[in-house]
Order: sequence, then C-alpha cells, then structure tokens
Amino acid sequence: MRALVALSLRSVPQGNYLFCRTRDCPVVYFSQDHETVVLKSEMRERVYQKEPDSADVWICYCFRHTVGDVTKGLKADRDRILSDINSGIRAEECACDLRNPQGSCCLGNVVALIRQVTSAEAPESSSA
Repeated sequence: MRALVALSLRSVPQGNYLFCRTRDCPVVYFSQDHETVVLKSEMRERVYQKEPDSADVWICYCFRHTVGDVTKGLKADRDRILSDINSGIRAEECACDLRNPQGSCCLGNVVALIRQVTSAEAPESSSA
C-alpha cells in the first residue's frame, strides 16, 4: 500500500491497512483503527474498483491493460489479453501485491469484466 500512495510516507504510519472496494467511496485504504485513510486523490495510480467504467483506467497494473482494452476490443483481443496475463503469471513476471491497489491478482477482475462484456454482446449476436 505504501508504495502506491502519492503522499509523504511520514503521513502514512506503518501498520495494517484495509482496501475499500466500494465504488462511490473516496477512501482507498484505511487503517484498522480508522485513524488513517488514503483517498483516491492521494494515489499514484487510478483505482479500477473506484472507476470501473473509465476506459483509460488500468484493470491490469502489471501488464498495463485498460478497461477500454477489454471493453472495446473484439473477442480475439480479449483472448489475447487473458493469454498475456496468464503467460506473465506463469513466468512469475507479475507483482500484483505491489502494483495493484487491491493487493492481489487482477485476473479475477479481468475475467469478470470479460464475462460482463460477453453477456452484453450476446443479445446483439443472437438477433443477427
């Protein structure tokens, strides 16, 4: 978490922080005692969970895929993105614990967004 904040680390005490994934909440991290909070505006990177509809926000922080890469591309593009991420994971090239604000792998977010896009496209393709 401390690597992702755009603040002096003197203002972010050591300790355990929790990630807030609530979309409409300006808080990204908060200490367990709720004494310290880190806001969206205090982050080095924009946070996917806070801006899931923004085409230019990263959904994959390690391999630099945006929401728009997933939502605007064709099925082949989405397959390529999944392949790229899976290859990076297998090669141990990801650093999600450091780069992704949620502190864990982005693959679940990417797969969920692909499912959402695919289900939105399904009615269009069946009516043709």
